[in-house]
Amino acid sequence: MSARPSRADIDALVGPATPHFAYQLRARVRELVAGLPPSDELRHYAEEKIELLDRLGYASSKADEGPSEPATRPGWAQIPSSAPVDRPLPRGERPGR
Repeated sequence: MSARPSRADIDALVGPATPHFAYQLRARVRELVAGLPPSDELRHYAEEKIELLDRLGYASSKADEGPSEPATRPGWAQIPSSAPVDRPLPRGERPGR
């Protein structure tokens, strides 16, 4: 049996996440905590991070440091993938399609 995962293990996977790899990392976090009971505190933490990774997959950046860029910034309307993780694109809608 492998060692019990820790919060640091989850953070090590999620911390450097980018939209391109969000779904692969989401799967790895799910595998990491698959053996934990549903009531486990670490599993709840992992589920929050899994949700973050799911939103990130529909976003253009995690943007978790500092405030979001305002939509009034010059050139913002020309950026087709300007979907931060706190406001990802709706499922099924992709820029340029």
